[in-house]
Amino acid sequence: MSAISARDRLEQALTRIADPHGEGARACLTVYADAARAAADAADARKRAGQSLGPLDGAIVSIKDLFDVKGEVTRAGSKLLAEEAEPATADAPVVTRLREAGAVIAAKTNMSEYAFSGVGANPHFGTPGNPADRSRVPGGSTSGGGVAVADGMCEIAIGSDTGGSTRIPAALCGIVGWKPSRQRVPTAGAFPLSFTLDSIGPLARTVAECASADAVMAGDRPKPIEPASLGGLKFGIVQGMPFESIDDTVAKAWEGAAATLGKSGARLSEETIALIPEMIAVNAKGGFAPPEAFAIHRDRLKRRGDEIDQLIRARIERGGTIMAADYIEMTQDRLRLIRAMDARMAGLDALILPTTPIVAPKIAEVATLETFGPKNGLLLRNTSMINFFDLCAISLPLPAAGLPVGLMLVARNGQDDRLFRIAAAVERLFVRS
Repeated sequence: MSAISARDRLEQALTRIADPHGEGARACLTVYADAARAAADAADARKRAGQSLGPLDGAIVSIKDLFDVKGEVTRAGSKLLAEEAEPATADAPVVTRLREAGAVIAAKTNMSEYAFSGVGANPHFGTPGNPADRSRVPGGSTSGGGVAVADGMCEIAIGSDTGGSTRIPAALCGIVGWKPSRQRVPTAGAFPLSFTLDSIGPLARTVAECASADAVMAGDRPKPIEPASLGGLKFGIVQGMPFESIDDTVAKAWEGAAATLGKSGARLSEETIALIPEMIAVNAKGGFAPPEAFAIHRDRLKRRGDEIDQLIRARIERGGTIMAADYIEMTQDRLRLIRAMDARMAGLDALILPTTPIVAPKIAEVATLETFGPKNGLLLRNTSMINFFDLCAISLPLPAAGLPVGLMLVARNGQDDRLFRIAAAVERLFVRS
């Protein structure tokens, strides 16, 4: 952690949040200034005494608006929930673990309502502008977290990832975003989108910060990440779908990244994965998030559906048309494909592909259902299959001319520590290039 005191770093973050010319009002929905100052002072006192709770002791952290904090209503980006939900009776387990590790929780960050969008827009609390171009979306659903890290309102943001919600804002905002193996971090106390696909991960400026936060939330002891040796590592470039409709900025950044990796000693291979079309066929029956979200929000839709973001409402309502038999069949087919993908990846250290095939769209470009759907689908396309196949993944910022671009590294379920080591090596390679 920085040699600058936790209190000084916190004050810098709070100043950025409060800046009337910045995105703080849209990125941070609740600011815990007093409690954060007390936590920062306690971290500084431990440091002066030669004590430490670990690498997160004194780290300035934000949490997504869907995590329970004792005594507060969990809004999940919804004014409707803010009005009618009961206050949480306890902190979410991940919040408890962060506090016990000395993290200074500065704010709760904005998000797509109910976490059901890769775009990151929120009509209720405002859409935080992308740090690279304020007229563009930040990516979702952890929109406020991505902007908060990139704009210096926190050092680490904790988000959720059901189809790319940590990795998409990381890619569009030029930072690092991590999706763990699903079973690694408890999802209790996080307002659900999909019981099948939800996972919890951090966004930060570095792989090391993400690794430390992930370890704490997983209940592990954080340890320094030793970058892997890239020489001889086998990286499979996923062919086909991940590169369809790719825009020029992403294509150029990808070409440069692939060339850099090729010179590093890593072995790159083109991988055509027949399991991906099979996944598409399974999801064509309706997918998992829509019916599970519909089960969560069915009563709310009947009572006050017109108060939900209409772009989100349309996606949830589609879940009510999926037959139970199709849902059960999808579940069984997915389990088979998860096993098959694990076997398919056995000879590779990681898969690599663009995190998103397009850069951040303009906010105005996603304002209607007709324009929102295609852009949202493209933003989610590459990342969502990682959740389907129950893998772990990380998005790293690529050197790019213009708007930010992300590179996604993907590993088998349970290979989280190994993927962090690989990501640290790739991160160092891009910094040097």
